[in-house]
Amino acid sequence: MHPELSALIAAVQPADAAATEAARARQAQLTKPAGALGDLEALGIRLAGVFGTARPHPQGVAVLVAAGDHGVAADGVSAYPAEVTPAMVANFLAETPAGPGGAAVNALARTVGAQVYVMDAGVNAALPDHPALVRAARQRGTANLRVGAAMTRADAEALVLAGAALARRAIRSGADLLVPGEMGIGNTTPAAAMTARLLNLDALQVTGRGTGVDDERLSHKVTVIREALARTAVTDPLDVLAEFGGFEIAAMLGMMLQAAALRRVVILDGFVEGSAALVGVALAPHLRDFLFPAGECAEIGHAAQLAHLELKPMFRLGLRLGEGSGGVLAAPLLLSAAAALREMRTFAEAGIPT
Repeated sequence: MHPELSALIAAVQPADAAATEAARARQAQLTKPAGALGDLEALGIRLAGVFGTARPHPQGVAVLVAAGDHGVAADGVSAYPAEVTPAMVANFLAETPAGPGGAAVNALARTVGAQVYVMDAGVNAALPDHPALVRAARQRGTANLRVGAAMTRADAEALVLAGAALARRAIRSGADLLVPGEMGIGNTTPAAAMTARLLNLDALQVTGRGTGVDDERLSHKVTVIREALARTAVTDPLDVLAEFGGFEIAAMLGMMLQAAALRRVVILDGFVEGSAALVGVALAPHLRDFLFPAGECAEIGHAAQLAHLELKPMFRLGLRLGEGSGGVLAAPLLLSAAAALREMRTFAEAGIPT
């Protein structure tokens, strides 16, 4: 393992237990019936552990969208052609009347004042120069995971470190809540293969329709994943990433590890992000303390990921877009949970008898 990656993994330490307990005690004294704020109460307590204070005050939100292509897309596992990936990168960066970016994640990010970063993690196209594009690609797309390793272990680790570097940049610019996002036609196939192997499940149990494939193509997609799983028995988390993953998944893993190491929140968007989180928690179990799932997405394998991680989603809106779009929607909930814990008065402070 690359020494820098080893150090990054070791830097992921548990959430602050003392701050968590202090927040729990404060939550019980706030001017409301116990449990009246529902899940916001538990979220606020978890945020206290992340930021090491009973009155957490997270502020900036950043969405880090990594884009990469997949050799397995040639096997017809998606409803869209691979050419959509570079076209969507251009859309993320386009100038529009509303502001930078014309994709869903850009529109949603503008509503909460979130900064969107775009990374070329391995798009299979010559992307035009753009000052806002972060170039980290070592290859133009992965190899076909059905017939061989998607990438080398060295390339996987390099993209993890590239994702970590982008997370550091976002944090230096003021982000306390980070939303790893992705774009890559066909990437629910590597996510399903990784999830099946890491959770020891059959492909059928974790493979969904992705961009909306029909029953026939879904059955084909399951077959492709089963063939990939049958060709190697690797179980080491980074080897699983290299064999079955994507460059954008590796980059998101680095974002998660770095955010946790610097004690910031990671908002998990959906299924592809969840596959990166499974690898991350296998490498650094305390990463879980910093993961906040946005919603349970429409991909059937996402529920299995969340159950394994023992994490509860904030909503169920049937989202399956990716890009970090669901994560952006969750940011106001987390900021509100922190504000309630931080700014509400206790019964004693308000002079209200109990």
